[in-house]
Amino acid sequence: MLKTLTLAAATAVALASNAVAAPRVERVTFASHGEQIVGDLYLPEDLDAAKPRSALVVTGAWMTVKEQMPARYAREMADRGFVALTFDFRGWGESGGARRQYEDPSTKIADIEAAVAYLATRSETSKDRIGGLGICASSGYMVAAAAKDAAIRSIALIAPWLQDAEVVEQTYGGKDGVAKLEAAGNAAEAAYRSTGKQAFVPAASLTDDRAIMFKVPYYTDTGRGMIPAWRNEADPAFWHGWLTFDAIQAAPRLHQPLLMVHSEAAAIPQGAHKFYARLTGPKQELWLDDVSQFDFYDRAAPVKAASDAVAAHFRATLGSAGEAGQ
Repeated sequence: MLKTLTLAAATAVALASNAVAAPRVERVTFASHGEQIVGDLYLPEDLDAAKPRSALVVTGAWMTVKEQMPARYAREMADRGFVALTFDFRGWGESGGARRQYEDPSTKIADIEAAVAYLATRSETSKDRIGGLGICASSGYMVAAAAKDAAIRSIALIAPWLQDAEVVEQTYGGKDGVAKLEAAGNAAEAAYRSTGKQAFVPAASLTDDRAIMFKVPYYTDTGRGMIPAWRNEADPAFWHGWLTFDAIQAAPRLHQPLLMVHSEAAAIPQGAHKFYARLTGPKQELWLDDVSQFDFYDRAAPVKAASDAVAAHFRATLGSAGEAGQ
């Protein structure tokens, strides 16, 4: 079903909403492939120990940490009655991993699976009612994990970055642009293998054109994504693994119900449309009018509109938040 909602309407809904009590946040750790993962578990205020909740793994954009957009959406989900887990992937934030600031799709997919397995051990959660909420780049990681991990029972994607080789070429300047990035990444990888040392470039900058995200908002704003917990560096050796990562190929292998929330004004909507068309399982989409990629991360109106839709999806597919577990 295709739905659209204007930003003006979403704003009115957001302004009309009542404030709710903040959820309790518990620092947690678990293991993924021999490394310690550090996370935050958001617990609803009205949690009842006798009634395990539906639980969600919430993951964010590439090169980010748990305190950025994942925290915003985890809090929104806990406000709506779900247990929600955010975490730093290996090599990022507070989590372990020798190679830092390195965007590796395969590692992040495995970490999502480890997070799902950890959630299943928590007394507050029902192991048969775990879902995955992916934002931006981690949407691709989430669907890749779900395609092989039946423990992820339901999926929601917000402003998803979903690519294949065709979308990559459209996004990064055609075959020549992709080849240039691959060459830069391969040179950085060769240097790392030779010296054992990483050479970093800025992840985001308004002035340094070496940045992976040059003249990009959110990350360069201290009132938004540029927070103390985030290290503004990236290992450019990641390019080959990223550019060859195909998230769209997971679509026909997904059997879980899926909701996608996006906007034509956000990043690569053509990839989202392509992915959605290839889904064979239960699916719904909500397209918001005139919402940028970065406004999905932290602006009140689109965040609330997306969160309400996502919560309704998970209630319908995982059960009511306060329902007794299986």
